[in-house]
Amino acid sequence: MDSSSLTSQAYKPTKDSSLTEWLDYMQQIHVSAIDMGLSRVLPVAERLGIVQSAKENTYVFTVAGTNGKGSTTAMISELCQAAGYKTALYQSPHLIEFNERVRINGQMVSDKTLIAAFEQVEAARLQCGLTLSFFEMTTLAALLIFANADCEVWVLEVGLGGRLDVVNIIDPDLAVITNIGIDHVDWLGDNLEDIGREKAGILREGIPLIYGATEMPASVAELVEQHNVTCYQVGQDFYYREVKSSSEDKINTKLNNELNNELNTNAKPTWQYSNAAVTLQLPRPKLSLTNTANAVSAVLASPLDIGIDAIKQALGSVQLAGRFDYRQLADRHWLFDVAHNEHGVDFMLAQLAALWQQHKQLAGNKTATIKVVFSMLADKDIELVVQRLTQADLPMSEWFIAEIDYPRAASVEQLVAAMS
Repeated sequence: MDSSSLTSQAYKPTKDSSLTEWLDYMQQIHVSAIDMGLSRVLPVAERLGIVQSAKENTYVFTVAGTNGKGSTTAMISELCQAAGYKTALYQSPHLIEFNERVRINGQMVSDKTLIAAFEQVEAARLQCGLTLSFFEMTTLAALLIFANADCEVWVLEVGLGGRLDVVNIIDPDLAVITNIGIDHVDWLGDNLEDIGREKAGILREGIPLIYGATEMPASVAELVEQHNVTCYQVGQDFYYREVKSSSEDKINTKLNNELNNELNTNAKPTWQYSNAAVTLQLPRPKLSLTNTANAVSAVLASPLDIGIDAIKQALGSVQLAGRFDYRQLADRHWLFDVAHNEHGVDFMLAQLAALWQQHKQLAGNKTATIKVVFSMLADKDIELVVQRLTQADLPMSEWFIAEIDYPRAASVEQLVAAMS
């Protein structure tokens, strides 16, 4: 496809343009927002030297999965930083600012850094005579920034699937698959075997795999064997359990530290991680224990020098906005969660049920109810999510339906129809 055919009418930004102008421009370059495949991306990446840079003096973690990728990548990044490694973290999508997607040592890169990378990617794209989607352009820019910054560790979150995702142009040294569920059926398939095959496409010959679910589709097992991958699976090769002392019996182990402190200032909730080599008693993080155990397993399976002190430090500091994100604002308790599929909603509801019981104890109000502010993207299974939410054994008294300011957002009418 002629690269000029789709951009001739688009405003072409310069180094003096704003980040917003660059982001708007890149939305117009390619004919579709999602276009699975690496054939257009690889020539541009090779011209920029990205793939070669990732092979030199870097250790790469690539994380795929239906849910939990953001928490797992955030935790791996925090663990590596705590041990003193210069760590690059790539995640998507963002909640508020685009810069959230690209971090070095936990800090979002600047608009100036992003724009400089966009300029380089755009120049290489034009030299190759190719069009790239928004996600392809922005991912290449992130990888270029990491290469230019000489980061020692790259932690990469797959955007969609795995096999054909842009991130997969980089060979991982260790792969994580958090879990496999039904989502993105238009691109990945409508069954666990097809979806698993796509996600396991991040595997490479002989590397370790951390697998964060107790059930593994045959398609994944076949690729594990085919690539001679050393697989560490939860419930078989590593384990975790919650630990409560007698003073903590009334404190639900899944609450975040803020609420725990409100309930019992002396409580120091812990959890236990174990594998064939170690058993660790660790501080409980604000993120899911499942995803935390995946991350701890990943760094322990790597050759990186990450000791117990670094692990404890990381667990005490890591947090991720929008993932069971509990806050108290203006004398009200708020819970923000981006769950958008069956697996994610079920996990969120289990956490919410525990939180609700503790909230009632704290407030002493047995007649309190939960108000829900609800929105979704149109390409998600809205009816299934609504069904899960409305059938939950929780006093959801009022619903406020909102439409996200985003092209793929479901309209208020669509959301209301799904609830009727």
